[in-house]
Amino acid sequence: QVQLVESGGGLVQPGGSLRLSCAASGFTFSLYAMNWYRQAPEKERELVAAISSAGGRTNYADSVKGRFTISRDNANNTVYLQMTSLKPEDSTMYYCNTVWYTGRNYWGQGTQVTVSS
Repeated sequence: QVQLVESGGGLVQPGGSLRLSCAASGFTFSLYAMNWYRQAPEKERELVAAISSAGGRTNYADSVKGRFTISRDNANNTVYLQMTSLKPEDSTMYYCNTVWYTGRNYWGQGTQVTVSS
């Protein structure tokens, strides 16, 4: 079955960096675009970054452009989110996502990012 497992979250000071990882299994990873979302309590889920199946195209939310970088390693079925110049408003749960050819969304369990001094 499809599994997405995030890791790499934690507590970091403002201006610091973190790299999130999402290990995928149960499907042919290299055929699917991958996304990172985030969702704060009582707020809508926000698409943070997206990457095409081969990694040649990426998109970012305006709020993270120039600070976050999405990448993928198709040989190891992993997608990454490198986050730099972190701000307190980046604090929330981050989720890995893919949308299958059937239209079904798959989500990981999420990883918490907290930016605080």
